Amino acid sequence: MKLRVIHETVYHYTPTVQNAQHMAHLRPRTGVVQRVLTHSLQVDPAPTQCNMVQDVFGNTRTFFSLPFTHEQLRVRAESLLETRPVPAAPPGEPWEAVRERLSYRRGQPYHAATEFSFASPYIPRHADFVAYAAESFAPGRPLMQAARHLMSRIHADFAYTANATDAGTPALESLRLRRGVCQDFAHVMIGCLRSLGLAARYVSGYLLTEPPPGQPRLVGADASHAWVSVWSPSADDRDSALDENAWFDLDPTNDRAAGEDYVTLAIGRDFSDVSPLRGVIHGGDHHVLQVGVTVEPVPEAIAASAAAAAPTASYTPLTLPQAPGSPG
Repeated sequence: MKLRVIHETVYHYTPTVQNAQHMAHLRPRTGVVQRVLTHSLQVDPAPTQCNMVQDVFGNTRTFFSLPFTHEQLRVRAESLLETRPVPAAPPGEPWEAVRERLSYRRGQPYHAATEFSFASPYIPRHADFVAYAAESFAPGRPLMQAARHLMSRIHADFAYTANATDAGTPALESLRLRRGVCQDFAHVMIGCLRSLGLAARYVSGYLLTEPPPGQPRLVGADASHAWVSVWSPSADDRDSALDENAWFDLDPTNDRAAGEDYVTLAIGRDFSDVSPLRGVIHGGDHHVLQVGVTVEPVPEAIAASAAAAAPTASYTPLTLPQAPGSPG
């Protein structure tokens, strides 16, 4: 499937901002089931400096500076991608066996997944998570079977409520409230898995805006989305180089596994690692934020023509008309 993703963010500041430094995670990843064909990042007003680097998790981060007064910031990222069907996750080993692989013992091979089994800024390891997860993680149950059961319970037990939380709400508070948005659903599920000693990543990305005919419209379309990636290696997988093939994505907001209608933007320990756009500003005590996301299928011929004509990544300044939208 060929998909075009447009993610536009607009800030209106009062009073003007005197100086600003920003960091963006807006270039999708190329991985096992998706490939970036073209990408552009357009910023108005034009920054004096703009650099792209790869972070420790393999995401592309963009830094840009605006060392001058401005009343508005508009950032537009456009990407053309190819996504492929996602193989179904096998049931996996008993979850306790996977936990044992992540437990430290002298001489045991290192798994890169280990770093996603510890606490992170928004997600502690806590007994409350263990208590909630216990119903799903019976002794000896295959890991992915248990993880899917946990996903379905979160979907059923938690209310999707846009204003119940904000970007800084800790996962334990979301667990207590039993409500929130996709970020909160993902944080709670990750907290449950890590508190059991398992590895789970936070995934930031997008959903196809308009589903295929006959398919239900998913929660989170028209905004950035978030879900969970669970590490479930096969019994004979002893090579950490194969770790990427052992991660399987589950979406508790929509109670389903991620498929080719999902686009992975960035992965991290929690939202704090992969915020699409953040920064430090001097001035602009009050601001109005608008976010709009569109994910649309692209015919093969158009996608091939665009990929041939455009560079794989670019940065250009741009002035655009105001776009509607809301944060996801």
